[in-house]
Amino acid sequence: MKLRTSHYLIIAFLAAFTYFYSKDGLVATSVLYTAIQFALPLALAAMVGVMCERTGVVNIGIEGTMLISAFTAFFAGAILKNTVQGMLVGVFTGAMMGLLLALMAVNWKMDQIIAGVILNILAAGITSFYYRQNYSIPSTLDPIDLPVVGAWPILGPVLSFHGPITYFGIFFILGLWFALYKTSWGLRSRAVGEHPSSADTAGVSVTRLRYLNVTAAGAVGGLAGSYLALEAVGIFERGFTAGKGFTALAIMIFGRWNPLGALAAALFFGLTQAVTNQLMIDEVVEIPPQFINMLPYILTIVVLAISAGKVRPPAAEGIPYEKEKS
Repeated sequence: MKLRTSHYLIIAFLAAFTYFYSKDGLVATSVLYTAIQFALPLALAAMVGVMCERTGVVNIGIEGTMLISAFTAFFAGAILKNTVQGMLVGVFTGAMMGLLLALMAVNWKMDQIIAGVILNILAAGITSFYYRQNYSIPSTLDPIDLPVVGAWPILGPVLSFHGPITYFGIFFILGLWFALYKTSWGLRSRAVGEHPSSADTAGVSVTRLRYLNVTAAGAVGGLAGSYLALEAVGIFERGFTAGKGFTALAIMIFGRWNPLGALAAALFFGLTQAVTNQLMIDEVVEIPPQFINMLPYILTIVVLAISAGKVRPPAAEGIPYEKEKS
């Protein structure tokens, strides 16, 4: 059996865990637990790209979608004094960003790269202008203790006691893979992304499916932003997402537009950052904090350099569809 990129990433993930566990089981557990926390928003953001580009719409506005969703989720949670309601506001904001992208890309037939840039600029402008410091949410989303899973040896403490968005996100990614490759919706979505004219001839509404998928993908991006603000850290700052949306695009490409491949790539990114943080804590090596901040961008460049020329995007990606007139 030929090993794929995702297989190598999983092997690297397990090898790093084995290395740390052989030295200190508690440290290994901490590193892997932290890796999941770092990986989840990247994985969810990568799903935004998968859902859009599998339907033929390029979305480089993931960064802006996450940023403005984190903003609305945090401040809605602070004003309403309810973190769950704040999360729902964040998801709705993401869906509206997706709907705006669909309007620009599908109806107005704008250049989709420019449309994504508009979303990023819009989000950066709004969040900077309306940002206020004197707000705080009542609490972050409470972690869930899984009594059965938590009792498992070695991996139990790693998989248990995460927040609700983490567990929902993992199940969503697995469900998206199943839906994309095992259902009629997935078949139609992939057909629209590869040969929209053939799909149209077969009775699939290209416009409606692209609107549906891009809007739903925006909601997923809103969930990723809400996770950062309400479950991961419980704060919001200007430029809060720090390039995670762009890193997610690299993860999507490295994962070959496959939800499971993108999840494996996100875990690799998360593990790299968790290991680097642990090395700083242990003071094994002197790592400047500037390097930690640079790490996502360095990895993005490396991943894109490795993936360039080895993957093929959906054939109709970025191409506005013009219905043939009879």
